[in-house]
Amino acid sequence: MAPWPAPRTVPSLIGTACTFIALVNLASGIFPRFRHSRIHAIAEVLPGALGPFAAALAVSVGVLLLFLAHGLKRRKRRAWRAAVVLLPAGAVAQLLYRHSLLGTLLSLLLLAPLIAHRAQFAALPDPRGRWTAVTNFLLMSAGSVGLGLIVVSAHPHRTVGSPTFPERLEHVLFGLFGVEGPVAYRGPTDNIVAYTLGSLGLLTALTTIYLALRPEQPTARLTGDDERRLRELLAKHGGRDSLGHFALRRDKGVVFSGSGKAAVCYRVVSAVMLASGDPIGDVEAWPGAIERFMEMAEAHSWIPAVMGCSETGGEVWTRETGLDALELGDEAVVEVADFSLGGRAMRNVRQMVKRVERAGYETRVRRVRDVPEAELEQIRRASAAWRGSGTERGFSMALGRIGDPGDGDAVIATAHRITPATPAGSAAPATPSAPAAPEPYGDLKGILHFVPWGDDGISLDLMRRDRTADPGLNELLIVATLQAAEGLRVRRASLNFAMFRSVLARGERLGAGPVLRSWRGTLVFLSRWFQIESLYRFNAKFQPRWEPRFLVFPTSRDLPRIGFAAMQAEGFLTLPPRGFARVAEAEPCVHGPRRAEDGAGTVPAPDGHTGRPGT
Repeated sequence: MAPWPAPRTVPSLIGTACTFIALVNLASGIFPRFRHSRIHAIAEVLPGALGPFAAALAVSVGVLLLFLAHGLKRRKRRAWRAAVVLLPAGAVAQLLYRHSLLGTLLSLLLLAPLIAHRAQFAALPDPRGRWTAVTNFLLMSAGSVGLGLIVVSAHPHRTVGSPTFPERLEHVLFGLFGVEGPVAYRGPTDNIVAYTLGSLGLLTALTTIYLALRPEQPTARLTGDDERRLRELLAKHGGRDSLGHFALRRDKGVVFSGSGKAAVCYRVVSAVMLASGDPIGDVEAWPGAIERFMEMAEAHSWIPAVMGCSETGGEVWTRETGLDALELGDEAVVEVADFSLGGRAMRNVRQMVKRVERAGYETRVRRVRDVPEAELEQIRRASAAWRGSGTERGFSMALGRIGDPGDGDAVIATAHRITPATPAGSAAPATPSAPAAPEPYGDLKGILHFVPWGDDGISLDLMRRDRTADPGLNELLIVATLQAAEGLRVRRASLNFAMFRSVLARGERLGAGPVLRSWRGTLVFLSRWFQIESLYRFNAKFQPRWEPRFLVFPTSRDLPRIGFAAMQAEGFLTLPPRGFARVAEAEPCVHGPRRAEDGAGTVPAPDGHTGRPGT
């Protein structure tokens, strides 16, 4: 397999040239002095630089080229087609409005490399839906208002009077609809401003209508046949990776190897093709699935990335693709046979569990197939109500559902408040108090959901609890699950994922260097908003073994974009996902990030929750 990324010099240069031309067009159409400055010779040979019509055309061409530049750099076929149409239109405008042979020649010269290298502009479209039109309308409207304010304010010496900002804003809003506003100008400037504002409004309307009416490019999703094939692979090889079952999220796409013995699940977010965990299936067939994944990323000009793969998975990915790897953190895995509440190291957990039990709580740990449907429905409703955030989070280490018929081997641990807590030494009330309002979910106070990890393991999916429940409920549920694991034929349990766990652990040790201490201090500071340190300490209570997890990525310059896409996928950024609304309607998610606690009470977080990835 050819190493990633393949060199793309020509599309990058053409995209950069379009960006430059777009900016000069905007400047020549908006600022009068720009057209008469020392670089007037440059502006003179660009499509439409003088006159009312030409100024409006320059702004329109500039806006369109700005939109096209990024698509050309990504080798998008449709961006190439639009540029091929736009440049001749600019050349015709030179002849019609400015009679500039040099400007016409320059437009055709820019068109020449586009046509000569058309084979390099073959990337397929990204997934999209009606949200694309809505997003375009909002961005174009905001951009048009901003540019309009600049246009209205760029002619101070030709403005009649001294219009206030509200008057200028009103003039822009009226001008976008082709209506004359309250600001007046002397000479031809009035027409220049009017035509420019009108063209911006028309451009916003036309691009929005086009995006709304063009056919949708469906978002990748797991079909019934895909899910069946993945379950067959998991039945044979699911014990290798604790994140394997999360590949069955139905808002992911999947590519299979040529032999069908391995698969990679992914989601496309912000032009990043984001895989999660290790490939599913036979390790010997992983390279075939990875090759198909990379071919799809290349065909669409997506940035390939993998979140949360194991060390073995990272080695295969980097060897087969030439990508790089970065350690993200560690997964906490508890061996059931080695777990015990005895000993000094488990003293805090032991005391907390006993305290919660004395408060009147009891636990039930069962396979999903053994839970009555009525109780499952109650658990689903309680989980959704306790989520604490309007956004459903999770992607790489979350399943997104509870009680699905195909997930009968999943394990649910529930906590129930059987008797009310009575403070020590207090007497019963002399007179009966008024009856308490009925609890909306009965005595249910906490939920842990584990997905299968092969035949003898479970992997934590979500942690939810009633906010009025006593601190320590999550510790009680984890301990109850580990103690019941032998009866469920479970030998190992994967708990939360701790971001940058090794940095936090080594940074607090004696002899840690200044760089490591500084890095740890940064993570502790960020823990005020994200559960980084607190989640690590919560996991460490159970004396787990730590399994490193990695991020695989092409180059360092791609990391910001990959990080942005990962935060969107995990639900930490709630931008409207393209074409995802329909998937959400088809498969309602009831999963959300878990809530972890420490011995002092609830771990602080922006919304009281944390996602397993700790992103």
